[in-house]
Amino acid sequence: MVKDGDNLTITDDVYTSINPGKFVRVKPSDVVEKPVDLTRLKITRQIGSDHTKLVQYANGHWQFLVDGKPILIKAIAYEPTLVGQSTHDNTRVDWMTADINENGLIDGPYEAWVDKNLNNVQDPDEKAVGDFALLKRMGANALRHYHGASNKELLREAHDQYGLMAIIGDLMGMYAGGSGASWYEGTDYTNPEHLENMRQSIREMVLKHKDEPYLLMWVLSNEGNYGFVGDRENGKTLPDRLGLGSRGKEQHEAMYRFANEMALMIKEMDPDHPIAFSNGEKVFVQEIGRVMPDIDIFGSNVYRGEDGFGHSFWHDIKTYTDKPVLITEFGCPAYHNRKTREEAEELQKNYLQGNWEDIVYNRAGSGAGNAIGGVLFQYIDEWWKAGPAPEFDPYLQETVGDFKANFPDGWMHEEWLGVTSQGDGSQSPFLRQLRPAYRYFEKAWNEDVWSSRSS
Repeated sequence: MVKDGDNLTITDDVYTSINPGKFVRVKPSDVVEKPVDLTRLKITRQIGSDHTKLVQYANGHWQFLVDGKPILIKAIAYEPTLVGQSTHDNTRVDWMTADINENGLIDGPYEAWVDKNLNNVQDPDEKAVGDFALLKRMGANALRHYHGASNKELLREAHDQYGLMAIIGDLMGMYAGGSGASWYEGTDYTNPEHLENMRQSIREMVLKHKDEPYLLMWVLSNEGNYGFVGDRENGKTLPDRLGLGSRGKEQHEAMYRFANEMALMIKEMDPDHPIAFSNGEKVFVQEIGRVMPDIDIFGSNVYRGEDGFGHSFWHDIKTYTDKPVLITEFGCPAYHNRKTREEAEELQKNYLQGNWEDIVYNRAGSGAGNAIGGVLFQYIDEWWKAGPAPEFDPYLQETVGDFKANFPDGWMHEEWLGVTSQGDGSQSPFLRQLRPAYRYFEKAWNEDVWSSRSS
């Protein structure tokens, strides 16, 4: 018997009984399966160039290659924001150019330091190391940039010195990004003016980055199928109806068709780099397979729980689209409204470990064979998502939760998703406290599981 949960997906459904038989909890790491020797298989399809390329083997499995070497994409969302800055009052600045102390160095990438004893003070032995060095130590090989990237010199340094490639994106109207729409009007995918504004935004992105060695791929949108417009009454936002600055949910087919048009345009300008669309979950997967043939990668933001994404997730995408899959976001808050900080951080680590193991299991040569990697969301806590900053007390950030979701305490806590913390906020944006999840990825992402085409 099955009892439906609150969400639209099956992820919170409750199976109350099964007869005959029983349920047994199994993680991908528990499954013993002989891997496929990819060196014995013919490559039947290639997308991209010698620098960055997707290949599909005769068994239908997909792999991403950089300079001829297979990689599993180990990417992360990175936007260090000074506590007190916020998009709510337009005070948030571009982290790629931020130099608060005006010493000629970009703050997060080069001046971040690790608070080893968690005392929120930079002790003499806690020298600046910089986030780029910490990301390299963690094993990350790419950063996701959601809507362009302003500092090409910084991207070159990240690539040349730290091995961090760039996943460059355009929001394509989500959060009104690039469309010219007002927030409460929302991007209209039938409005010629909005469409032309987005074309121009995407053209500029491609022209700016297409010839750079740091470029890994393009990503259009960010869970655009969730987009809806908010409601206002007497100039005030109605409760729970702030909106997302887009009409992507109601106009999903028009949005998907426009994304396919943009993919064709990008390929005329740059045939060398694969293109993804970032969807929310696998909602509308059949429609995506039908109307977006020129999108190369099925990107998906997925937050399902510590056991990963589920057999049907990978296999439905394979069945209906035959595209490789990049998890464009996976993450978990390091906050629990009934647990201590230490307990909550351990729960975050366990959740993220289950997600990553599922990605690894479904890479080429194993499982569904269509996982090419994932984007961990995210590197550092972002206090601005809770509204105006509190007076340097992280447990005053926000504790009730933004909405119900499949996380340890049943709620999404948007500002607590970092695998590093800003401590009490008094040393923002430089202080980093490394959580157990960071330590897990430092080990998991540095394991050499892709030393050859054979899994």
